[in-house]
Amino acid sequence: FFKKKNKKKPVQNLRASDAKNLLTHYNMKIHPKGFALVDLDGNSPQQQVLRTPGSMETLIKVGYSMVALEKGVKRAHILAPENGALVQELYTRDGCGTLISRDLYEGIRRADVNDVSGIYDLIDPLVRAGTLVPRPKSKLEREITGYYVYTRDGLIVATGQLKRFEGGFAEIGCLVVNKDYRKGGRGDAMLGYLERLSLQCGARKVFVLSTQTMDWFIERGFREVSVESLPPSRQALYNKKRKSKIYMKEIDGERD
Repeated sequence: FFKKKNKKKPVQNLRASDAKNLLTHYNMKIHPKGFALVDLDGNSPQQQVLRTPGSMETLIKVGYSMVALEKGVKRAHILAPENGALVQELYTRDGCGTLISRDLYEGIRRADVNDVSGIYDLIDPLVRAGTLVPRPKSKLEREITGYYVYTRDGLIVATGQLKRFEGGFAEIGCLVVNKDYRKGGRGDAMLGYLERLSLQCGARKVFVLSTQTMDWFIERGFREVSVESLPPSRQALYNKKRKSKIYMKEIDGERD
């Protein structure tokens, strides 16, 4: 199976776009009826790789995975035919095979000043309901580099804010999804994107604050903690009058 260049560690994740490029590189096509089309007549480096044991079979499995993804399947797992492989892949953090998935984060980007009005309109109903603290446009403009947006055809359908703190902590705030798009997994995509950004920045714990019920976050691995669990600088900013609940999650896996 796939291994990282110059390393023995296997490739655990492969984006659909990368898998497609891999098939293109080896000039392999998968017919909709299930058979593979590949050119082995020649002695190019790609053709030499295809002749090595297991390479052809692995690429064919990548092709089959791409067919499934293009028909709507969200992810495909390529496993070695070994006892216990399926259980290990599904029930351990890192698994034992290669996961190919559609780019769940396509459409997510860092916000800029042109997004201020769209973010404001998205969060305003929750601000008026008391769920979110007020964020006037002037404040959004000052803090815009900490916001991320999920867009579809130019419309902001979800947003989230990321703040980094000392001691390996990061706060995810203002996570809002347009009510018309809440069934498309965009909240999960935005949360996952912000968690991965936190990891890349050296954070190992993320937390959220809210006065509302947090079942959605609990289902995604967060647990309620006390104010004392926050980094000191965030404790100093905690609004005791608002009495927000705090939920925290450790992030340390590549496939969270």
